[in-house]
Amino acid sequence: MGDGFDALMDAASPAVRDLAQRSRELIRSVYPDVVEVRWPRQNVVGYGVGPRKMSQHFCTLAVDRDHLNLGFNHGADLPDPDGLLRGPGKRLRHFPVATPADFARFALRRLLEAACRDRLPTTPPSPEPPPAADPHPD
Repeated sequence: MGDGFDALMDAASPAVRDLAQRSRELIRSVYPDVVEVRWPRQNVVGYGVGPRKMSQHFCTLAVDRDHLNLGFNHGADLPDPDGLLRGPGKRLRHFPVATPADFARFALRRLLEAACRDRLPTTPPSPEPPPAADPHPD
């Protein structure tokens, strides 16, 4: 790791460090070009399609000594048929990552994929070209 992620994990238990590393790997498998931004004072790592927290990040890892939350910046808007997400906020939701078995839940990957898609910039369709001029006008 050696890129600041380790330092952020210093206060976490070994079990939480392992869960955080597995979470990081899952996020990178969903979006290999993910931008990772660390906020050491808050013990939070943000992940997005760019560095902007509110407009480009789709998830966060909130690290505590004894637990880890995988947060979704726009979680209230995500499809969550399995009911994994927790939280009463208008937008933010989180998934409490408790065991390595949580990463076998396909629903967790689907949430990350939906969150990432939600933050990817959309390119408007190109306008249709005007009709070709009629070479034989009346």
